[in-house]
Amino acid sequence: MKSLKGLANKIDLDKAVIFGLVSKTWGIIAGPVTALLIATFFTSSLQGYYYTFATLLALQMFVELGLGTVIQMFASHEWAKLSFDDKQQIVGDEDSISRLISTSRIAFKWFSIGSLIAAIGLLIGGYLFFSTSANYHINWLGPWVSLAILTGINISLAPFWSILEGCNQVKTLYGFRILQAVALNLSIWIAIMCGAGLWSASIGSLVSIISAVIFLKTKYYAFFKKLILGKTTGPQINWKGDMLPMQWRIAVSWISGYFTFSLFTPILFKYQGPEIAGQFGMTWNIVIALGTLAGSWLSPKIPLFGMYVAQANYVQLDKLLIKTVKIIFVIIVFNSFMAWGFVYMLPFFKYDLAHRLSSRILPPLPLFLLLVAQILVVTSTPFSAYIRAHKKEPLMLLSVFSGFFVAIFTFFLGKKYSALGVSAGYLLVNMFAIPIVLIIWYRFRKKVLV
Repeated sequence: MKSLKGLANKIDLDKAVIFGLVSKTWGIIAGPVTALLIATFFTSSLQGYYYTFATLLALQMFVELGLGTVIQMFASHEWAKLSFDDKQQIVGDEDSISRLISTSRIAFKWFSIGSLIAAIGLLIGGYLFFSTSANYHINWLGPWVSLAILTGINISLAPFWSILEGCNQVKTLYGFRILQAVALNLSIWIAIMCGAGLWSASIGSLVSIISAVIFLKTKYYAFFKKLILGKTTGPQINWKGDMLPMQWRIAVSWISGYFTFSLFTPILFKYQGPEIAGQFGMTWNIVIALGTLAGSWLSPKIPLFGMYVAQANYVQLDKLLIKTVKIIFVIIVFNSFMAWGFVYMLPFFKYDLAHRLSSRILPPLPLFLLLVAQILVVTSTPFSAYIRAHKKEPLMLLSVFSGFFVAIFTFFLGKKYSALGVSAGYLLVNMFAIPIVLIIWYRFRKKVLV
């Protein structure tokens, strides 16, 4: 037991990380199960529509515009002087309570309006995209309408998660996310096996919303009642004066991120057809899941980053950063090696299901290029979190240039060289961008320590 505890301390394996790991591990398990069910019950064209649906939903970031990240940072700075009592009531510095309430109200107002805009925008944008694409005799309209509306409702819940993470409620929140992920995947699997087709995504989204409402009502009713109805008797956070200088930079970075991470599947759908888009979509989901699993060590630490900055405790902040980077790098490299080896061996298995799955994902070469790029991106993420914990966003211009060049490469190489061209272009851009991230971080750190 002492050896296990020593190992846990060495790799920073606290309860929040364990919950995050379990949730992400479930995602790693659930992803292949979903892929197998899709390969079994969906045609290749239907698979293409399914993953293109998921990619187009990323357009919702144009509504959020980075405010969730800003809210998390601002909440973490105030929570450094606050805590819960036995009745889940906020106690501590009154000025911090006032600023937290005003921060929360900005978030609730923004996302309430944004959820409506997102639903309408997705409805119109999705209709224009699919109706002007080649007709593959897939009934997509009804499923897309329902999914767009449910996505709007999900967006209205986003400020709750940002506030809870900023207030260092990661253990409870991540514990809930495990149950939510299980319920979500089970509902999607049952729907797929029952022949729901593209409606499966809407069914999963509905289950996710219901579970979220139940969790918030039972665990944090008093907390959010205070934030929504409580009076701000002290200093307040002003969106325009306090948040906007950071948010607009993050917003530009996030919009650039759409072109960096979410344009692949729609472009391939448009120029190579739903079969290639479906292969890339399934493969990209695997790549993202591997990065998310490694990121389980970072997400619970982000509130601590903000709290250490608020306390000017740079010794602990630097220790936490370096330790997190080392762990994430080892995890993502190991996961990537295992995933690539599995995909490489699939054609050699004598099972029909393995051959079917092999035909639904990308070949080993483009997968290898995507995995190398993902290793670079995921390993650099803690350095970005370090900077943003200071309520700064010096990575905006780099994000814009990265998004621009990824979009250009995706369009031209994807149109001519299909998925292999897209993968090569994505890796090439990140080979230049990630070293620049480290240079920006190094200069930023020297500046704040002066």
